Amino acid sequence: MESLTVADCMSHNFVTLHPDLPVFEAAGELMKNDVLGGPVVESGKLVGWISEQDCLKVVLQVVYFDNRVATVRDIMRRDVLTTRPEESALDLCDKMLRQMPKNYPVITSDGKLTGVVSRRMILRALCQGRKG
Repeated sequence: MESLTVADCMSHNFVTLHPDLPVFEAAGELMKNDVLGGPVVESGKLVGWISEQDCLKVVLQVVYFDNRVATVRDIMRRDVLTTRPEESALDLCDKMLRQMPKNYPVITSDGKLTGVVSRRMILRALCQGRKG
C-alpha cells in the first residue's frame, strides 16, 4: 500500500473547460458529467479550476436575471493545488486532509494535464488494497 501512487488512483476521463466558456454552459458540463468541478485548460496547459460551488452564484443570476456575461475565466480559481502522477497517494491524502480540496488536477513536469484525482478515488484504491 505504501507504493500506491497518484497514477494508480487518478482518472484519465475528466471534463476540461475552456476559460472563454460561459459559466452557465460550464455548469451544465459539470452536471452532465456528474462531477463537482473540473480543470480549466488553455493550449493544453492547466490555467485554473472551477467548481459547481463557483458556478452557483452566476447560474442564479442567469436564471433570475437572464444575465449571461460571466465566463469561466471570470470566476475560476487560478491558485490551483496540483499533484504529479508519481507522487505517493498516501502523501496526497495528507495534503487533502490539511488543505481540504476534494479534487486535484494531475500534471506532468512540463505542466500538461494528465488526469484528475479525488478523495473518493484514493479512498476506493485504499479500500480495494485492504481486501484480500
